Amino acid sequence: MEVLLLGTGAADGWPNPFCTCASCSDAAARGEIRGQTAALVDDVLMLDCGPEAPRAALRHGRTLAGVRHILLTHSHPDHLGPQALLFRAWATVDFEIEVIGPPDTLDQCRDWVGPTDAVRFVPVAAGDVLTVGEYRVRVLPAAHRVLSEGDSVLYDVQGPGGDRLLWACDTGPLPADWFERVAGAGYDAVFLEETFGDRIDLGDAHHTLPAFGETVGALRACGAVTERTDVVAVHLGHHNPPVAQLRIRLAACGARPGDDGEVTTVGQTTGKAAATQRTLVLGGVRSGKSRHAEELLESFPAVTYVATGGTRDGDAEWAERVALHRVRRPRSWTTVETDDVASVLRGSREPLLIDCLGTWLTARLDRHDVWSGGDVAAVEADVEDLLEAWRSCAVPVVAVSNEVGSGVVPPTASGRLFRDLLGRLNARVAAESEAVTLVVAGIPLPLRTIR
Repeated sequence: MEVLLLGTGAADGWPNPFCTCASCSDAAARGEIRGQTAALVDDVLMLDCGPEAPRAALRHGRTLAGVRHILLTHSHPDHLGPQALLFRAWATVDFEIEVIGPPDTLDQCRDWVGPTDAVRFVPVAAGDVLTVGEYRVRVLPAAHRVLSEGDSVLYDVQGPGGDRLLWACDTGPLPADWFERVAGAGYDAVFLEETFGDRIDLGDAHHTLPAFGETVGALRACGAVTERTDVVAVHLGHHNPPVAQLRIRLAACGARPGDDGEVTTVGQTTGKAAATQRTLVLGGVRSGKSRHAEELLESFPAVTYVATGGTRDGDAEWAERVALHRVRRPRSWTTVETDDVASVLRGSREPLLIDCLGTWLTARLDRHDVWSGGDVAAVEADVEDLLEAWRSCAVPVVAVSNEVGSGVVPPTASGRLFRDLLGRLNARVAAESEAVTLVVAGIPLPLRTIR
């Protein structure tokens, strides 16, 4: 199945048009504007159809002319825009469209359909299994309601080729016995709502970030999610941290945020979100790269800060820099001063911030006495060890490094050697990272974000 995400935002989208909070301001500055969540499958089946969905299809280069089935989860106004049925009647169509959903939801559509319009309503309830064109659809209960229990559902959709997805939007945390219904499903893709971020005071009709992680964990435990499953967070809103932080938070449970307009071929993914997310932050001196790296991890309650530069006796300027960094970091963070970064990467059980690769490289050059003619091959072996540990790190990790080579050629052989080694190290770490950002004048410029 080909799935086009028409929107990935909450009811008010993300950013909220009326809000100037840090999360909304960041999304607006990035130009990442998320509309109300809906999806188009194989150009013939829609998963929810809110008022923004038809126009979103056109913006993403698609037509809804071939849509034969609409699966509606519930009647909240971001999921149901019944006027679309009227607009369809104004076009020339020669086939019937099925509108499938809870009875109360379908009732809100009927006044938009004329007596001769080619529309068939199919009421469903949790537990139903039906054939929808070439698709097999199981209806699952949602931990969500509009006016009464049972008026909201979720969908398990199996394509003609056997590929399978779970559309779990909207729902709050699900009861333990719910997972028995999907045990062993081995979904190829799961689209799970995550609306409330770190706000735990807004009720249980939607997932918070911690609850999202627990639900994904329960899906893994029952065999509904496997290593091959693409777990995509949708229905995202401004209660979440800025999206760069959100990507790292979601990656910790093997998930990723969906993006408006992205196309996923269900069944051809191999778990797009790694069990962790590796991020490299590059920048010049005093560019703001360290501050940005700290901001990426600030929403985690505990982080290990790996200071690779250590202390420098008699260097007042260095001591001042170290003091400023310490004051800026949250009290809950732990600082480790070491140049044995590979061991930390292999052994950590909480997110890591490594600052920085430049001072790490300097320490390894010192250790092997390369400045005085020592064998640079020993440093290159250390680089290989670091890269292997970086690839296998089991927790979210952000590394800071100096961007080199954009200025004048260093006048000394040792300066040129350092520049060359660090440039190659940066390139190799970047190649093994899901996200790479260059910070210039305090402004982070994304170079790579792997969905």
